[in-house]
Amino acid sequence: MNFPRISVIGLGYIGLPTAAIFASRKKQVIGVDVNQRAVDTINRGEIHIVEPDLDMLVHAAVTEGYLRATTVAEPADAFLIAVPTPFKEDHEPDLSYIEAASKSIAKVLKKNDLVILESTSPVGATESMAQWLAEARPDLTFPATHGEDSDIRIAHCPERVLPGHVLRELVANDRIIGGMTPKCSEAAVRLYRAFVEGECIITDTRTAEMCKLTENSFRDVNIAFANELSMICAELKINPWELIRLANHHPRVNILQPGPGVGGHCIAVDPWFIVSKTPELARLIRSAREVNDQKPQWVIQQVKLAVAEYLLSHPEQSASSVRIACYGLAFKPDIDDLRESPSLNIARQLSDELGVELQLIEPNIEELPADLAKHQLVDAAYALDSAHIHVLLVKHREFTSMAKMRDNAIVIDAAGVFAA
Repeated sequence: MNFPRISVIGLGYIGLPTAAIFASRKKQVIGVDVNQRAVDTINRGEIHIVEPDLDMLVHAAVTEGYLRATTVAEPADAFLIAVPTPFKEDHEPDLSYIEAASKSIAKVLKKNDLVILESTSPVGATESMAQWLAEARPDLTFPATHGEDSDIRIAHCPERVLPGHVLRELVANDRIIGGMTPKCSEAAVRLYRAFVEGECIITDTRTAEMCKLTENSFRDVNIAFANELSMICAELKINPWELIRLANHHPRVNILQPGPGVGGHCIAVDPWFIVSKTPELARLIRSAREVNDQKPQWVIQQVKLAVAEYLLSHPEQSASSVRIACYGLAFKPDIDDLRESPSLNIARQLSDELGVELQLIEPNIEELPADLAKHQLVDAAYALDSAHIHVLLVKHREFTSMAKMRDNAIVIDAAGVFAA
């Protein structure tokens, strides 16, 4: 089967680009999302997220009749679930979105359909999805009980793309495909071959789930080393950016760049999925997460010290009159994605704890989140002229081209914007 009709459940930063690329290959694609506003936007041929070139791809797909969005699941030949997988307050994985998506498509499943979980998930989530489907559709058979003879094929294929380069990487990157049976894997490979130019590598479901978690945990551990090093350097009055640049001249050393923390829906979340399954064994992974989670608090402490320094040299002013400029709210450079952003959380905490006027500079958004709406969304030029304290949180291209701050400015560069 060539899967002429494909349904993508979840039209966010992964689901919508995936749906658009399938549609660009002349597949009939039904996008499903619970957000009516997002559905209406897509059906107008527009997009509700920022990703280079995605607007043109969606507009063409909708105009040519290959992509349509809805809030209710419809019959298809293949279903891709790309919904969020956050964690709860105790860092336990929250699979409620996957469960809801599974139950929404269960009623329209038919024999020989393929269901793929793309959402980054803890080990065993694909098996749970299969169980939810089986419970909802006892008239169909599934791999856990009927193996290769099952009516429904099920696989896990995690996304592994970089925001800002999603369309290119969806096509070019290798895909790890873990089917519940060999036939499930083969079916998934046939589906992705519609657009994937990289290698489709087959493994089992649990290894595919663990592969994505391992990739992001590896990066998290390495970022934690850089972040911890930056805090040590501050205590010892050493420029961490220069230190890392020099250390990286060693032929076998490649230290990453520190920042205000770690954000996004992947690196800041996925390691906890490993910890939740093996809490007694995942000691290094847990420690790295704790270092990176603590880094925003360290930045906030530096800001508080800077406020005290400013007031000491300006005794005529009150704390409430201090103007703090925060450069960047997204979780990484040159995107609009605020999910799990340490920079955004730093701004929120400064707003709650200091009671000062914040000037927020984020060139990739048009309005502030509701809980920061009392502050100003301004451009960098305005902040450079009017703020007393400058906190550089994200290395957006607009900031790297700025002239350096005036000599007497109080600057906290947590992102290496002015690194040598």
